[in-house]
Amino acid sequence: MENMNIDRETLRELADAGNESALDRLADLADEAGDLDELSELLDEGSQRAGLLLTRRAAAARDLRELQRITDAGYDEAGSELDRLLKGHRQEP
Repeated sequence: MENMNIDRETLRELADAGNESALDRLADLADEAGDLDELSELLDEGSQRAGLLLTRRAAAARDLRELQRITDAGYDEAGSELDRLLKGHRQEP
């Protein structure tokens, strides 16, 4: 399979036209660059991939406020991660 280098402008145009794969690729590029502002913008645009990547970062940093913000932005898995951290890994009997 050929490794194709697609520029951000093209990805943005495709994402703006509703292409989920392009939106996911933009999220991956932002994550690789450590650009949390862009990831947050992509989450606001509905990118579930951005939500996943932001949730991973916030959970690793144990940033409860950020997990709440991600949840509020529409990525439900962040809420599950937030609940897990708030419960302190406690096991129910």
